[in-house]
Amino acid sequence: MFPSSLITVKDLKNQIDNPRLIILDCSIDKVNESLNDKEVKLIPNSLFFDIENEFSDHKNPLPHTLLDAYNFTQHTQKLGINKDSIIVLYDRWGIYSSPRAWWMFRVMGHEKVFILDGGIVAWEAEGNRIVNDYQVSSEKGDFVASFNPQLYADVNEILENYQNPEISIIDARGAKRFLGQAAEPRKGLRSGHIPHSKNLPFDLVLKKEKYKTTEELVEIFAPLISDSKKQIFTCGSGITASIIAFASYIAGNTNLKVYDGSWSEWGKEELNLPIEQ
Repeated sequence: MFPSSLITVKDLKNQIDNPRLIILDCSIDKVNESLNDKEVKLIPNSLFFDIENEFSDHKNPLPHTLLDAYNFTQHTQKLGINKDSIIVLYDRWGIYSSPRAWWMFRVMGHEKVFILDGGIVAWEAEGNRIVNDYQVSSEKGDFVASFNPQLYADVNEILENYQNPEISIIDARGAKRFLGQAAEPRKGLRSGHIPHSKNLPFDLVLKKEKYKTTEELVEIFAPLISDSKKQIFTCGSGITASIIAFASYIAGNTNLKVYDGSWSEWGKEELNLPIEQ
């Protein structure tokens, strides 16, 4: 269908009339930077994959945590997503929250899911038509989520494995936050990082609004995973961890997980979990 899980504008245009194609805008606000004051620019026939609201578990006090399979099924079916749908994800920043949606679909068992490199920025830059309103699905889909624990890490798995040399824990936060030299943007969190984890700020895998080349990404990840058989990605709340998890995936690494709770959980003062600075 597509040559890679990371697709170009040309790839998408070649399949734009495919009746199985579902195009999802997965945009969310960044920390301290909002989309509210920006014009809504969308690829035609886009539906909205609402990470902040419908696709986060609000019974969990942590931000952006994954829904259970039942509720993920209900919301994806409302979007008209079928088990044979070909899903293309993008966001209005270029690359920011679409990798999180990619991970969510993969952890829920949908394999035919792709990310548009550069998002709406790349689409518009090539002179393609922009619309300002979302589509609303008129038919209920038949996709049924099936949770895949091979892609998911929780706090207990981190506790059991953070000293294991065969597992690389890679943190997507900026260097100052990783080193405990900058305060966390969320209240009630200690500063520092998971012991033995490695730092790869998410912007280092990007070149402006797009991912760096596969060759560049292979070079970036080589020293981070040389002695490990598995990678677990973490950040503040699971969003930018997914950016570097997907970068590792397109660099050829498939044994990877995202720590859903990330620093919003690990850094909680009341949990008093092991921390390095």
